[in-house]
Amino acid sequence: MQSNNPVFNREEAFSRLGYAGFREEAPAPSAQVLEDMYSQPSATPVRTGRMTYDDVVVKTGMTFAVLLAGATVGWFNPGLWMVGLIVGLVLGLVNAFKREPSPALILAYAAFEGLALGGISVFYEATWDNIVPQAVLGTFAVFLAALVAYRSGRIRVTPKFQRILLIALGGYLVFSVVNLVAMLFGFGGPWGFRSGAIGVVIGVFAVGLGALFLVLDFDFIAQGVRNGIPERYSWTAAFGLTVTLVWIYLEMLRLIAILRGDG
Repeated sequence: MQSNNPVFNREEAFSRLGYAGFREEAPAPSAQVLEDMYSQPSATPVRTGRMTYDDVVVKTGMTFAVLLAGATVGWFNPGLWMVGLIVGLVLGLVNAFKREPSPALILAYAAFEGLALGGISVFYEATWDNIVPQAVLGTFAVFLAALVAYRSGRIRVTPKFQRILLIALGGYLVFSVVNLVAMLFGFGGPWGFRSGAIGVVIGVFAVGLGALFLVLDFDFIAQGVRNGIPERYSWTAAFGLTVTLVWIYLEMLRLIAILRGDG
């Protein structure tokens, strides 16, 4: 295929009759050369620019490192949590609707989301001692449980499974908005309609829903590696995992707080 890049068009190595092809005056390759060519190992995903599990692990590690840095700043400057929350929400929506992943925007999302998490965590820790380590451990436990369930084949991602999750997520989001309004106007307990036993049930449901969305993230990664999608989409996978784990962490904080009472 002829390149539209003028540099490539001028360079012999990128031309149709360059090193990739044989010119009329070029001698035919010998049998030994052909044999050596066929004996070469197949190109790996890394060499062909396709996404690998290592790519996802590295990009996710980078994203979480930035998230942790932002959370550290937020922990010592809890008054910035609202800035982090608003900017993180905007960047999260931008990244979610972009057709092509942007590493800079994804890392910026992680930084501001971390800023929000740090401030929110300070509030919870001031009221309930050691709740942050408990929520972190709980989040990792959910992550491992979802990974084991997916790898074991006990949960299979099908179109019906995805539809059910989307319906459940829609219902939960509607309830969350109604509950927020109730809290603002003083209806229900300190957690709105999420106080007491009902609050625990809803909290367990939310954490479970988050775990199932982790399964969707794992399936996206597995399908992407299997189908050989471009390496840049490892950033999309890292973004998806980060969003889901942040959601589970926040739900875990709230669930533990409800279980522990008023502190």
